[in-house]
Amino acid sequence: MDRSYFWLSAEQFARLEAHLPTDTRGKPRVDDHRVISGIIHVLKSGCRWIDAPPIYGPRKTLYNRFVRWAAKGVWVDIFHALASAEGPPAQVLIDSSAVKAHRCASGGKGGSSPKRSAARAAGAPPKSTP
Repeated sequence: MDRSYFWLSAEQFARLEAHLPTDTRGKPRVDDHRVISGIIHVLKSGCRWIDAPPIYGPRKTLYNRFVRWAAKGVWVDIFHALASAEGPPAQVLIDSSAVKAHRCASGGKGGSSPKRSAARAAGAPPKSTP
C-alpha cells in the first residue's frame, strides 16, 4: 500500500500502538495503521463511511472498528497518547463555526417572546381560578 495515504507518521503510530486492544478473538485484525488512517480520513473529511476510499480497506471494517473502540474507550487513550507530545488535551480547541443549531434553538418553549420575571409573576393575580 502507498504510505502517502497514511494520516499518522510511523513515529505517531508507534506511540499509540501500545494503546490498541490485544484481546482479539477469531480472525486476526487487518493492518491497524491502514484502518486507523481510514477512520481519520472519514472523520477529517466529513464524508460518509461508505464514501471512504477503498485503499483503507472495507468500509464496514472502518465503521465497526471505530464504534467498537469508542465503546471500549480506546480512542480516548489514543488521543491522550498523541496529545501528550504536543501539550495536554485541555489546549485543544473546538471550532464553533462548524457547530449547527436548529432554527428554534434560540428560544425555548413558545419561541423567543419576552417572558415575565418571577418577581412580577409573584405579585400578579393567578391565571386561573380554583
